[in-house]
Amino acid sequence: MDSVTGKVEIKEVETQSLPGPRTLRVYLPPGYEQDHGRRYPVMYLHDGQNAFSGDTSFLPNKEWKADEAAQALIEAGLIEPLLIVAIDNGGDRRGDEFLPTRDTLPDGVTMGGDADRYSRMLLEEIKPLIDSEYRTRIDPADTAMCGSSLGGIITLHVGLGNPQVFGKLAVMSPSLWWDNRVMLKRVRALPQKQPQRIWIDSGTDENGHEHAARARELGRILEGKGWVPGEDLAVYIDGYAIHREDAWARRFPVILMFLFGRHSPPLSMATLAHLD
Repeated sequence: MDSVTGKVEIKEVETQSLPGPRTLRVYLPPGYEQDHGRRYPVMYLHDGQNAFSGDTSFLPNKEWKADEAAQALIEAGLIEPLLIVAIDNGGDRRGDEFLPTRDTLPDGVTMGGDADRYSRMLLEEIKPLIDSEYRTRIDPADTAMCGSSLGGIITLHVGLGNPQVFGKLAVMSPSLWWDNRVMLKRVRALPQKQPQRIWIDSGTDENGHEHAARARELGRILEGKGWVPGEDLAVYIDGYAIHREDAWARRFPVILMFLFGRHSPPLSMATLAHLD
């Protein structure tokens, strides 16, 4: 079901980093077309097909409702107006593009290894295009990235590797099991804390308790580097939630509040928990 709320523009982009055209779905906040002197923060969101419409989502009518969440929170004055740039995945190439290493699954399927090419597409082609065609704010503190599952892995890979670009990360239900937990090892190898605000989440019914346990582990590693829970780090474990778009949709408003909320000092996690 087409359920787009507010203004979403669709752009087809030819990129040099990866084969084929790439669809971008750009959510514009209320007032964007009237207030021509204002610039806006941006969230880049992977698996863009799932962001705004049940017609294009991986599971029919199971979308993130990112537009509904943003529209409602902006109109309520709870978050600052922002653009959301949803980048369609590469279809059959999704696993190759989102995973930084190549590995073979138990069923014999081999994938991964093109995450650096996806990173170049985002950093050198898509982001410059968005910044040139829309009134964006380009400071790291105004630039977020969000992804779920394998999209959580590419968010960690690109985000932690480019803190000078992305100051806010939302890592949803990340597939931290990939390649013998290679991303956990990479996070442990960070030499120091980076100036980033990071959200991590998982449901308790994703592959048993494995996803939630690894999400907690990722949070502990970041805390050990200096991130502070409730300030610039949130680890949100969603009771009985499964690994699916409608579960991520329920958490998305809380993510927007954590990353772009207007409350000062930041909302406590106890308060955020009641917003889901």
